[in-house]
Amino acid sequence: MGLNQTPSSERVHIGFFGRRNAGKSSVVNAVTGQELAVVSKIKGTTTDPVRKAMELLPLGPVTIIDTPGIDDEGVLGELRVKKTKQVLNKTDVAVLVVDGTEGKKEADEELIGLFREKNIPYLVVYNKMDLLSEEDGLSAGERAAVEIKATGQAETLNHAAGPAAAEAEIYVSAKTGEHIEELKERIAAMAVTEEPKLRIVGDLINPSDFVVLVVPIDKAAPKGRLILPQQQTIRDILEADATAIVVKEYELKETLEQLGKKPKLVITDSQVFAKVHADTPKDILLTSFSILFARYKGNLETLVKGAAAIETLKDGDKVLISEGCTHHRQCDDIGSVKIPRWLKNYTKKELTISLSSGTEFPENLEEYRLIIHCGGCMLNEREMKYRMKCAGDAKVPMTNYGVAIAYMQGILKRSLGPFPYLLAELEGGVGA
Repeated sequence: MGLNQTPSSERVHIGFFGRRNAGKSSVVNAVTGQELAVVSKIKGTTTDPVRKAMELLPLGPVTIIDTPGIDDEGVLGELRVKKTKQVLNKTDVAVLVVDGTEGKKEADEELIGLFREKNIPYLVVYNKMDLLSEEDGLSAGERAAVEIKATGQAETLNHAAGPAAAEAEIYVSAKTGEHIEELKERIAAMAVTEEPKLRIVGDLINPSDFVVLVVPIDKAAPKGRLILPQQQTIRDILEADATAIVVKEYELKETLEQLGKKPKLVITDSQVFAKVHADTPKDILLTSFSILFARYKGNLETLVKGAAAIETLKDGDKVLISEGCTHHRQCDDIGSVKIPRWLKNYTKKELTISLSSGTEFPENLEEYRLIIHCGGCMLNEREMKYRMKCAGDAKVPMTNYGVAIAYMQGILKRSLGPFPYLLAELEGGVGA
């Protein structure tokens, strides 16, 4: 990813769903103005979700996802339908494309039920408007109704409030481009949120503050780049008119001695937490990228409470270690090697460790006694909340890499120093 691109986790995810041959891919191509998806008269041409990061005016940076038909058949079809349903977990706005010459079928209603169940704002798009004419049996009155629906004069936008909510609909023609601009405006309107955007670190610092970032050179990151959370944190510090000083872990102590001014905050990569804790004077606030991002995504309190479950692990317990992205695993990889080693050393128990990565997240979580997730920098807020809800529904405690590492190294309370409200709440529940 280039430094000038909006990360996938920060983009509005717009998913296009529907039956085979409803014209999903044609509508996607019309909306994006490019041949993003393969179009064919053969049913089931789209076999896997197709993603494209782009600028969609008037909305801005988005990720468009074209999905396989929800009515796909056979063994492979079942797998494709499963992947389509997985896309829902990261979808901020759902677009249901219906063949306008046929109307909604059972599979479309099933999708609408899923949108409502997951509280996803959705829009029903009747495609093939060009085929709807008086010659094809549509009366002048019905045609006028189509025009009203296309321009959005007759209904209130649906925000998945339940069966009684007015359904947002629009008629378009991907072939002629009719009402495609109106469709883009409707999607943009549904994606607007009133919630104030949280800051990664900017609200913890003042202009002219120094912030020291401890960044080991991560072999999993592409050559010449920093990993995404580090990039985003540096940007947030600069936007706060503060100064970011980036050092490697063995340069920290000397840097702090030479600064001449006490930094407001030291932020470290979790893998070197113990060394950074030892080298940072007690009167300087210390935290980690992982903890900052847990707060940024609204999950910190739950993840801190989840870390206490490490104390309850017994021989034979299963622990899931889950990453939101896929990368080439190094010989001392944090998820597959370091955390399992630290867990076993800390608990002195024989644990069974399972790994998941990327879009794969186990459907059945009941067998696990603890989930340790990565910081989720590649997952959008909706998907991270979905995973946490799955864990909550299964009554499985969940924490993340940085919180778990700080807990096992006895420095969790110190790493929560920038958040006194959370420390006060958790003083009795977490002993680390």
